[in-house]
Amino acid sequence: MPLTPAFRLGPYEIVALIGAGGMGEVYRARDTRLDRTVAVKVLRSQLADNPELRQRFEREARAVSSLTRRPRPPALSARGVGRGSA
Repeated sequence: MPLTPAFRLGPYEIVALIGAGGMGEVYRARDTRLDRTVAVKVLRSQLADNPELRQRFEREARAVSSLTRRPRPPALSARGVGRGSA
């Protein structure tokens, strides 16, 4: 189920859905700590318990965070989504 505008994931406030694919959805969000626009990718809940897909998601997050182009969107793991840490 897509997240709605103003939904909060920790310090990130969802602004709009950018796109969706096989592993999850990507949102434009606002980092409320640093007052900047970021991209947040959320792993589909039905895939979050699959260790192999979760590792792939985390590898992708590390790859994105290693890009040298600025600004870098922070990667957000789906680990806390729906588990009381949002």
